[in-house]
Amino acid sequence: MRAAHHQEQYRQQRAARRLDRDGMGPVLGDRAVGAWPGAVGGFALWGEVLLTGVMVTVASLGIVTAPAALAAGVRHLMRYAKAQASPWSAFWADVRAAFVGGMGVAAAGGVVVAILVTDIRLAAAGVLPGGGVVAAAGWVGLVALSVVLLTAAGQWDPAAGWRAAFPRAMSQWRGDGGGAAYLTATVVFVGVCTWALPALLPPALGCATMAAVAIPARPRGDGEGRG
Repeated sequence: MRAAHHQEQYRQQRAARRLDRDGMGPVLGDRAVGAWPGAVGGFALWGEVLLTGVMVTVASLGIVTAPAALAAGVRHLMRYAKAQASPWSAFWADVRAAFVGGMGVAAAGGVVVAILVTDIRLAAAGVLPGGGVVAAAGWVGLVALSVVLLTAAGQWDPAAGWRAAFPRAMSQWRGDGGGAAYLTATVVFVGVCTWALPALLPPALGCATMAAVAIPARPRGDGEGRG
């Protein structure tokens, strides 16, 4: 009987340590709960990032739904990292809420992409003078546009909508040039992965949505960071 009691206590202690480590349950001792308790379990977080990338990819199949999908993915990972309820029904609710305004964002972005891609192709064909400069400017423009979209997706919320997301994105860059550089590297990473192997697009998008959550919240020398 005593041996069975000790085994039960041991199982309970192991479960308590696992919940404490993963950030999904009560903490042990007097240790305070961090700002991102759901992000403590590294392997579980990585799995959620990959799954989010798949969901964002599926939700983006309509092309014009891509901005809404990114915004919903960022909000899903934000809830997960904060150990809040994060069912996939909430993800799809965010996709629906962001869809109408996101269509306008997608349409405007599509026009800019079409112009830049046309310039790059004409420069590659030797039609435009200074083709190398034009092509480089076109690629820089595509990266910049992607950074704008990713940052705005990270700032979107159902109450304020897309109109507030873009001014917030500009404000984020003004206060965090290093973060803008990190997001630029993220966009380049997604592009290179997709170019090398298209099947890598879902996990790359998952990493991009996680970057939109983590980069503004990272500790900085000025003591700022979104919690």
